[in-house]
Amino acid sequence: MAGYDAILFDFDGVLIDTEPLHFACWMEVLKPFRIQVTLDQYRRRWVGVSDRDMLDDFAPLADPPVDGATLAKFHPAKKQLFRERSIEAPPWGPGLAGFLRSLDGYKLAVVTSSGRSEVAPLLEAGGIRHFFGAEVYGSDTPKLKPAPDPYLRAAELLGARRPLVVEDSDAGIRSAQAAGFDCVRVGSTEEVREAVGRAIAARGGGYR
Repeated sequence: MAGYDAILFDFDGVLIDTEPLHFACWMEVLKPFRIQVTLDQYRRRWVGVSDRDMLDDFAPLADPPVDGATLAKFHPAKKQLFRERSIEAPPWGPGLAGFLRSLDGYKLAVVTSSGRSEVAPLLEAGGIRHFFGAEVYGSDTPKLKPAPDPYLRAAELLGARRPLVVEDSDAGIRSAQAAGFDCVRVGSTEEVREAVGRAIAARGGGYR
């Protein structure tokens, strides 16, 4: 049984826990619409879902209800607010750079439905962007997760034939499975190192 030649990481909830910040920014810019959604509901239902689909779901929850196109007008404001707040205090988990360094020998990629303008500055600010041989963002493929396109694109860019995917969302898991790749699911950023280690060891591999 051949070992993995690449590890493809989702971003939010896997490498960094930005979901509470995304949620807070959305609730702030959409405050005039009085949308009643909790962070727990957001995590369960909309993590890994495209912003367009999420806003379409939010629209009938507004008071009074609106359409998704109306809420979409606030997307630039949310992105700007997220950029400002995330750069001020990036919510990186401890030891991330050391963990990525320990994966020397594996090709690494970030695969996210978020935009390049939101994620790339965080990778730079965290000093970890150089670890990744490929980055796939929401606008880089015709279809987003749960379609297989993002993970297939990452594997293509890396020249990987046996990648392992690390995900935290239903949409991401379905995307990896549709691509035909092994996938481990984590419940938090703290679980990633152990989960990846177990998966690699099961294939007869290892890391430093």
